[in-house]
Amino acid sequence: MTLRRGFKAEAEREAARVRKELGLASHDRLDPRDLAKHLGVSIVDAGELVDIAELEDLERLQAFAFSAATFEIEQRKIIVVSPLRNTGRQNSDIAHELAHVMLEHDLSEIREVDGMPFRTCKPDEEEEATAFGGTLLLPRPLLLSAARRQASIEQIANQYDVTAEMARFRYNTTGVAKQAASR
Repeated sequence: MTLRRGFKAEAEREAARVRKELGLASHDRLDPRDLAKHLGVSIVDAGELVDIAELEDLERLQAFAFSAATFEIEQRKIIVVSPLRNTGRQNSDIAHELAHVMLEHDLSEIREVDGMPFRTCKPDEEEEATAFGGTLLLPRPLLLSAARRQASIEQIANQYDVTAEMARFRYNTTGVAKQAASR
């Protein structure tokens, strides 16, 4: 599946716009919890809603079955996040869910996981949320700045509180890797 033509450029522009609203420069770390507050979206740790042992049981049954989900209750958006994930992964999950909210995706499909029905977005909208969420956390100008400093993927991940997988994904899909290598 591929993103529609022009989506990545739109995502970069929207990420820059939101960063400006938050008073952040393009190379500043974005805390997705601050963005959630700015958007009026609440973040709730799933451990506040269910016993952590139940989350651990679910994790044993199916690793990464639950990382985060967005609910709309009385016209309020609430993102529930798994406390079993590290901070970098939670940041990616929250950014992904905020991307769904910002892109105004509708929960339109029902999927079944281990007999439990879940409402989800269309696959192309999931791909958009993944791409836009990553762009919010690591926009291209930030990655170019890191490349000019010759920061490693691990250094980028540590500095911006994201997973190494997210840093690598964004570094490679933005063309920054090729641009840095051609210097």
